[in-house]
Amino acid sequence: MTKVFIDGSAGTTGLRIRERLSVRPDLSLVTLPEELRKDPAARADALNAADIAFLCLPDAAAVESVSLVTSPSTVVIDTSTAHRTADRWTYGFPELAGQRDKIAVSKRIANPGCHASGFIALAAPLVAAGVLESGVRLSCFSITGYSGGGKKMIADYTAAGRDPLLDAPRQYGLSQTHKHLPEMAAVCGLQYPPVFCPLVAPYYAGMEVTIPLTPAETGASMEQIREIYRDYYRTGLVSFRDAPDESGFLSAGSMAGRDDMEISVFGRDDRILLVSRFDNLGKGASGAAIQNMNLALGLDEAEGLVR
Repeated sequence: MTKVFIDGSAGTTGLRIRERLSVRPDLSLVTLPEELRKDPAARADALNAADIAFLCLPDAAAVESVSLVTSPSTVVIDTSTAHRTADRWTYGFPELAGQRDKIAVSKRIANPGCHASGFIALAAPLVAAGVLESGVRLSCFSITGYSGGGKKMIADYTAAGRDPLLDAPRQYGLSQTHKHLPEMAAVCGLQYPPVFCPLVAPYYAGMEVTIPLTPAETGASMEQIREIYRDYYRTGLVSFRDAPDESGFLSAGSMAGRDDMEISVFGRDDRILLVSRFDNLGKGASGAAIQNMNLALGLDEAEGLVR
């Protein structure tokens, strides 16, 4: 039976992974007593006893955990930002061309960021098809539920008598140094990261990422872009949907609780909107991590996931 250890299982990503895996009869979860959860020696033993080790930790702690792994057979799946553009790490977005096979044989897999997943799903196929140049200057806005901010943000939003400012969407990443920007550019093969406008809103889970395009960025028509997506996303947990109909609206919460992603194209040829929707804890975090685990184990990549 496959042994799995979640280092950092108390956080939102770790908890969702544990929830998804706890009902699988093919897996055995390695756990530590609460008093040993942060003990380096105990963590090292658990990491090296595991076939799959999920790291659901801050960057520095994730780097420390990797340093504790000496077993050549342990597959490490890091959900932090620490290794997403690092050498000798495989970027864990299976739907990218050629990436599924790399993940299947990798011992070091960097799970994508949530905002980055939505951006990359939209931009990477267009760069590969040549309808976006590597030097293009893109912009992107993304709205997420507050669960993406972790336990502290969840506590802030669910507290009695919370700050009234939390009742409206709040923009952040104002310095344009958001931690997902390096992977957004590098994985797509872009010379420049996008001008990025993330927002957090007063709902629990769900993400909607939008890239606007004009003739200044691409000469492709809406139908050309749709056809690229139809052809590119034939397998995996990302799918193209022609025209979601929500009476002229598009809810960021439509994919909450699921582990897949839906992308669509809206607008007109001179003002195009590329949109991806998914759960920031699903395909944006825990679901993606489990998909990568399934591939590393030679299983159906959607095993145990909700779609």
